[in-house]
Amino acid sequence: MHKTVDFFFDLGSPASYLAWTQLPGLCARQGATLRYRPMLLGGVFQATGNASPVMIPAKGRHMFIDLARFAARYGVAFELPPGFPVNTLTLMRGALGTQLRSPERFEALLAVLFTGLFVQCRNLGDSAVLDDTLSQGGFDPQAFRALAGDELVKAALRQVTDEAVGRGVFGAPTCFVGDEMFFGQDRLDFVEQALCQGDSSRSS
Repeated sequence: MHKTVDFFFDLGSPASYLAWTQLPGLCARQGATLRYRPMLLGGVFQATGNASPVMIPAKGRHMFIDLARFAARYGVAFELPPGFPVNTLTLMRGALGTQLRSPERFEALLAVLFTGLFVQCRNLGDSAVLDDTLSQGGFDPQAFRALAGDELVKAALRQVTDEAVGRGVFGAPTCFVGDEMFFGQDRLDFVEQALCQGDSSRSS
C-alpha cells in the first residue's frame, strides 16, 4: 500500500465537502500525502450512467439528512446552497487551473469555494455571486475565469475525469489508497485503515 490518498472530488458535491473537512487531518495522523484530483462529476455521471441522488426524491431527502448527521459528528457547519445542485463546470476548470498554474494557492481556493457553497450557502453557479465570493476570498475573478476558459485547462479536466472513470469512479467523493477504491465520505474510516495496513505490511 502507498502512503498517498488520491481524492477525486467535485466542488458541488456536499459529500466531497464533508470529506474535504476530514481528509487533511486523517492524512496528517497517518503521515500520508493527500493528492487532490479535481474532476467533473457530470462527466463521470455521463460516462457511467450514474445520476445524482437528488434525482430520486426519497433518496435525496434521506441523503441530506444523512449528510447533516455526519456534519454534526464532524463538528462542521453544513447547509445546502440555493439552486442546488450547482453547475460546477466553471468552478472545476478554475480550480484545476489554479492547481496547475498556482499550486501554492490551490488549497486556499478550495477553502473559499467549499466554504462559500456549504457554509455561507452561496450559489456559486451564479456568476455575480461567484465573483463576489472569489474577491472576498482574495482571488481575482477575472484571472479565475481566464483559467476556466483556457483550452489546456479544459483538456486537463477532461483527462482527470477520464482517468477517474478508468479507475472505476462513479461518484464523488472517491478516494484511492494504492489500487483500493473507497466511495463516499462515510467510508473514510476504511481509508485510514488502509493507510494503517500499509504501515503494517512494510514493518512485517
